[in-house]
Amino acid sequence: MLKTRLALLFIASIACSISARAQQTDSLKKDTIKIDTAQVNKFRIDSRKDAIPTRVRQITIQREQIPVTMLDYKVIYWKKTITFGLNFSQSAFTNNYSAGGVNSVALGTNFIYHTEYNKAPFSYVSELNLTYGVAKNKGQGKRKTNDRIYFDNKLASQLSKHWYFFGSLTFESQFDKGFNYNDLGNGQFSSQEISNFMAPGYLTESIGFEYKPTGYFDLRLGTGTARQTFVLDDSVRKVNDYGVGQNHTVKNDLAFQIVALFDKDIAKNIHLNTRYALFIPYNQSPKYITHRVDAVLSARVNRLINVTINGTLLYDRHTASAAQGTEGMALGMLYRFP
Repeated sequence: MLKTRLALLFIASIACSISARAQQTDSLKKDTIKIDTAQVNKFRIDSRKDAIPTRVRQITIQREQIPVTMLDYKVIYWKKTITFGLNFSQSAFTNNYSAGGVNSVALGTNFIYHTEYNKAPFSYVSELNLTYGVAKNKGQGKRKTNDRIYFDNKLASQLSKHWYFFGSLTFESQFDKGFNYNDLGNGQFSSQEISNFMAPGYLTESIGFEYKPTGYFDLRLGTGTARQTFVLDDSVRKVNDYGVGQNHTVKNDLAFQIVALFDKDIAKNIHLNTRYALFIPYNQSPKYITHRVDAVLSARVNRLINVTINGTLLYDRHTASAAQGTEGMALGMLYRFP
């Protein structure tokens, strides 16, 4: 009887185990596959119904050429300036003016063309300076007050920060005839021609070393310098041959030359330009050493009006036994561009 109960209990336990395993398998399939898949499909369907409609545009990528004209900069190595000055003065008196006086008219002009080229290590500087002035007093006729042609060219190559090796060519002369006037009394004057164009005229070639510590100071040491002196007017040569000789028109000199330039604003609206030239001939006595100083002091009143004081000091035994000098002051118009 006991054995029969144990057998039935064992069979019942096996049956329960099989039934439980079957139920577990069916619930897993339903929960993980069938139910989850339905919910996902439902969510997808609902999501499509509630989604905001969008428009899809096709993106096209293509090459474009960007203009670079704004970046096309041009470096200009040239610098040019032109200065033009005009001075005019006039005075008139009536015949019965108690203080007396002489009617006079004076006109002076000045033209400067300056150009520079700077591209390391080379530099080129050229300057043309033309000056002419004339005055006319009643009873005396026209008389020249100022007259000069100066043309300087210099080509240099930089050796160090402040030193250059240079070569220069300079021409100097005048436009018109120059006279020496003697007062004979009673309002009478005698005149004698003492200079003219290319009488004298100077052509100077120089090579050497240049020292330029700043932009406003320049020192040239022309260790190899040649100068030709021209006197092409026979009338002038009879009075003064300028060392050329009565039977010659040209004279050549070899020399050592020093040229110092100073060009700077020394105060507000006040500018000083000075040039000193020392010429030492190799084959002549030391008494024939030539010194020349040219200075121009200009004070600007406004954009066009300025006051100019200029002067020249010259010591040259070929032209005079003593030092020579000239000075002038003028109020006039000065225009510089750009």
